[in-house]
Amino acid sequence: MLKVDGINQYYGGSHILRNVGFEAKQGEVTVVLGRNGVGKTTLLKSLMGVVPVKTGSMVLAGTDITHATPYDRVRLGVGYVPQGREIFSRLTVEDNLKMGLAVKPGRTPLPAQLFELFPILQQFLHRRGGDLSGGQQQQLAIARALAAGPRLLILDEPTEGIQPSIIKDIGRVIRRLADEGLNGQRMAIILVEQYYDFAAELADQYLVMERGEVIARGRGADMDADGVRDRVAI
Repeated sequence: MLKVDGINQYYGGSHILRNVGFEAKQGEVTVVLGRNGVGKTTLLKSLMGVVPVKTGSMVLAGTDITHATPYDRVRLGVGYVPQGREIFSRLTVEDNLKMGLAVKPGRTPLPAQLFELFPILQQFLHRRGGDLSGGQQQQLAIARALAAGPRLLILDEPTEGIQPSIIKDIGRVIRRLADEGLNGQRMAIILVEQYYDFAAELADQYLVMERGEVIARGRGADMDADGVRDRVAI
């Protein structure tokens, strides 16, 4: 679904991403791990077009998106859930979800599957986003990204500050999206995560980053044998 080849990114004179390359496949969860400050969030922002890359390429399902705007990437099928959720706290749950339809024609209905995945959102549809708990806001942020029907979903630390029961719910949703998608087409998922056990449970493949480089990669089933936990321990 997504092929990333040799991307480099700079902040001022600092070389942040160094020749990063990988493939995120349809029906798989690609987990990106690493200690704080190694470039994981910058990588996701680069994939989304929020920050530009200096060199390298990104191809989504055969379409070069290296220099595409974030809006065009969403239109082409990329969904993004940023770290910290960034919902609109003064808007209702329903209006937050409708923001995810911005690239769709007017009066496009919200996908019914959103409320199957996150039943609590149906219950709180007319409640302001800022009145939800942290875990409920995270579910809202994921549902908003799903509203446009992405083929690739990018998640930046979805378990951060979330209660364990909702972490399990989010894990089940991520697995279902990879296996089934929203409309029967399996989804490619890129997940940046600090919670090792959550990442290991979901990972079909993993990448470990250090100082802006991918220093290890492999199949999710091999993470423990490959010593990934020790590589990312703080």
